[in-house]
Amino acid sequence: MQIRTLLRTLIPVAATLAAASAALANDPFPSKPVRIVVGFSPGGSNDIVARLLAPKLAEGLGQQVLVENKPGAGGNIAAQTLLSAPPDGHTLMMCTTGTVSIQPHLTKAPFNPETDLLPVTLIANAPYLLLVNASVPATNVKELIAYAKGHPGQLNFASSGNATGGHLAGEMFKSKAGVDIVHVPYKGTGQAMTDLLAGQVSIIFDQAVSSMPYAKSGKLRILGVASLQRLKGLPEVPTVSESGVPHFDPVTWTGLCASKGTPAAAIQRVQQEVAKVLATPEISQKFIAAGLEPVGSTPEQFRAFLAADKTKWGTVIKDAGVKAD
Repeated sequence: MQIRTLLRTLIPVAATLAAASAALANDPFPSKPVRIVVGFSPGGSNDIVARLLAPKLAEGLGQQVLVENKPGAGGNIAAQTLLSAPPDGHTLMMCTTGTVSIQPHLTKAPFNPETDLLPVTLIANAPYLLLVNASVPATNVKELIAYAKGHPGQLNFASSGNATGGHLAGEMFKSKAGVDIVHVPYKGTGQAMTDLLAGQVSIIFDQAVSSMPYAKSGKLRILGVASLQRLKGLPEVPTVSESGVPHFDPVTWTGLCASKGTPAAAIQRVQQEVAKVLATPEISQKFIAAGLEPVGSTPEQFRAFLAADKTKWGTVIKDAGVKAD
């Protein structure tokens, strides 16, 4: 009798729990505002991309899309924010070249990009521009290489810090062009750009979104685009590759990642909506004007891209003997 009584008590409870679980599983995504975590300060290229996407993505998802900056530790703080949130797709992260492809070769991060993160979509490629101070006696890449070879160790290049994408782009250029130029690391692109404009350093590899205004004003000179194809926003500027440095493609990128355990349906929905946003003329033109190449790949395509990208940067790091600070 006691067993029957206990069963009569437990069966309704179990049924209620099962119903609640089923309702939760069938709850359409998104059921609340979506948060995009950015691992860098406002105003940078990743922040700009996130804020360009957010309003239109919100329209497609039918929920608010909030951009939250969590700068510091090379993107690790943002990653920890993502991984501490429920894996339901309502918290996403702007994943970057540095955090996913470069950092694992240099330091032991508090997370594993390959197992803890799920690729959602590659949003855009952001090729570097090769820029020089206006006083440098070179108007194209070939002239720069010739001058550097004639004056070994006299030219230097700035970066936003040791082992950053800009630093590794310079190391790749040194190797492929066979030149001796000196790396000068700064504590951010702003400081590096200030000294480049003042002529304290000669060269920088920087993303177009932050450097094009200086080039348009004549304060800096663009010698080439560091990708295998010319930028749509700068069709007149040749690539470094076509200017005598074959296969020079230290392209950075910006994508969306979710945490492991996120339902495939949520990932697919976000990817589809992002692809729709990037296909709109309004957003596409804004990206192109900022020197970005909109992509919108599938999760599977993004996963394959990440594997190849990590290998590429790992080779540069090994060949140049780059070490973490």
